[in-house]
Amino acid sequence: IFIFNFKEHTMGRSQRNDNFIDKTFSIVADILLKVLPASRREKQAFFYYRDGMSAQSEGEYAEALEDYYEALQLEEDPYDRSFILYNIGLIYSSN
Repeated sequence: IFIFNFKEHTMGRSQRNDNFIDKTFSIVADILLKVLPASRREKQAFFYYRDGMSAQSEGEYAEALEDYYEALQLEEDPYDRSFILYNIGLIYSSN
């Protein structure tokens, strides 16, 4: 399970985004994190991933890559890592 960002902004980029879908995703993800058992490391990985998705959707590719690489270092689950790598690939293939 992807989960938490202590990158000095625990609210994360997604919380600042005005996009309704991003806000909805963030709210649902925050609720799930409180309910589902997850390690601190998993939570950190998720929040970096979520911030990366938000940055990517705003065209902030350098910031998105930083967040994705942080998530990749923290995430241990191969399935979840595949989503991070997929998004990194999308950025490199489109720029």
